[in-house]
Amino acid sequence: MPITKLLERNAELYGDDSALVEINPQIMEHSRVTWREYALIEANPMEPGRSEITWKEFDKRANRFANLILSRGIKKGDKVAVLLMNCLEWLPVYFGILKAGAIAVPLNYRYTADEIKYCLELSESDMLVFGPEFIGRVETICDSIPRVKTMFYVGSNCPTFADSYDYYVKFMRSIAPDVTITDDDYAAIYFSSGTTGFPKAILHKHQSLMHSAKVEQAHHGQQKNDVFLCIPPLYHTGAKMHWFGSLISGGKAVLLKGIKPEWILRAVSEEECTIVWLLVPWAQDILDAIERGEINLDKYKISQWRLMHIGAQPVPPSLIKRWLKYFPNHQYDTNYGLSESIGPGCVHLGVENIHKVGAIGKAGYGWETKIVDTNGDPVERGKVGELAVKGPGVMTCYYNDKKSTDEVLKDGWLLTGDMAEEDEDGFIYLVDRAKDVIISGGENLYPVQIEDFLRVHDAINDVAVIGLPDARLGEIAAAIIQLKPDASCTEEEIMEFCKGLPRYKRPRKIIFADVPRNPTGKIEKPALRKKYCGESVVAKQNEIARK
Repeated sequence: MPITKLLERNAELYGDDSALVEINPQIMEHSRVTWREYALIEANPMEPGRSEITWKEFDKRANRFANLILSRGIKKGDKVAVLLMNCLEWLPVYFGILKAGAIAVPLNYRYTADEIKYCLELSESDMLVFGPEFIGRVETICDSIPRVKTMFYVGSNCPTFADSYDYYVKFMRSIAPDVTITDDDYAAIYFSSGTTGFPKAILHKHQSLMHSAKVEQAHHGQQKNDVFLCIPPLYHTGAKMHWFGSLISGGKAVLLKGIKPEWILRAVSEEECTIVWLLVPWAQDILDAIERGEINLDKYKISQWRLMHIGAQPVPPSLIKRWLKYFPNHQYDTNYGLSESIGPGCVHLGVENIHKVGAIGKAGYGWETKIVDTNGDPVERGKVGELAVKGPGVMTCYYNDKKSTDEVLKDGWLLTGDMAEEDEDGFIYLVDRAKDVIISGGENLYPVQIEDFLRVHDAINDVAVIGLPDARLGEIAAAIIQLKPDASCTEEEIMEFCKGLPRYKRPRKIIFADVPRNPTGKIEKPALRKKYCGESVVAKQNEIARK
């Protein structure tokens, strides 16, 4: 069953219930009333602080947009790109594309104009939907993307080179178009993180999307009365596929446009959120704010908050131990996935396995896993190898890239590029990305292991370990350390602390600097390599990655 049927079912069964809430906390940050009361008192249609739609309205908006793009010549199998910040229109636009039988192509909102152009061309997109934050970038390329015949602008003051979504969509019929969609039809193209600088276009069928919804509910048990707080960007598979748990259960979701600790806790409190998916930096920020006395948990209604889960990157066990100190009644979970496996859930820890914090878990609902050597043969338990996964959510291919597809898809198995090992109980632990492994004097160093060790230090807020060229050893491990606000620490103190590591794993260089992360919380190691290794080294690494 295509996932669009879940939206239609919710509109029929729960039509008048709230489906999506958008909160822009910056507008209402200093209000003395609740955000809901502020939205009623200070209603501003041009820039609302809080707005919401029901399941019935959600479905109608999706139908109108589906009919609009069909009227503009979009056919089944055509591609429609989406370049929007999180907002109430994002998901109705996405589902409108699917209802039209077209392929949705979400774009990273951090893309430069050249990257937007590159992804539009790679995916062979026929239409673009974009918001006000991207006017300048889109205007720069609008004359050089001839395949994109129509561009719809979502927002006020539509630029002259685009058509107004708000104007045209209101004239469209609000019933679903007569387009037959099956599980075997193509549904979406997502882009890889582009860690080599060259994102790949990942093609998925409707079957993948529906399986991800089933996985999410199987893992987290969403019910109709659950409220999901969604903070990460919806262009990313992680955010959207976790939201699919709300879609399959008919529960409300809250789109929070901001990551300040007090905003997150206020949203949980006022919207009575029960499930929150956080990234590592945001969870750490909340804990730091509590420990600095900036946040008093007694001020918030959080007793209904039952589950905090983290994904998108390795999770330091020390972080979860700190979290449970302040939120002892929370269930905790982590899900592992990648866009090639339609996001989170192909490996799953499970709330019942809190004693295994640090592991990413075992094969998720409907998935299989194995850890293999360079020949593709399974390694012995306890040995490091590459994690491979198999299941209904594996991508069809890298679009227009057979060579790269053949490199990672082997007899239905997806090679993830992540190095991992399995313990005696069958739980999988990430060791590192294969391309991030540092080979120093013939020894393999796994940065994640060193990073997890360093994060326990009281003065360290964030850390990234990369390899730097070395004439004698080939590479050495360098730790880029971001200290906590008002904390002080010296290189000598860090080196002394690192004596708790085996000698060969100790970083040989300490750099005190900010640690950059992308919108999904992953450390931007390519940017760090470019900064500290030099352009020539990064260019060589990129060339190797392309091959």
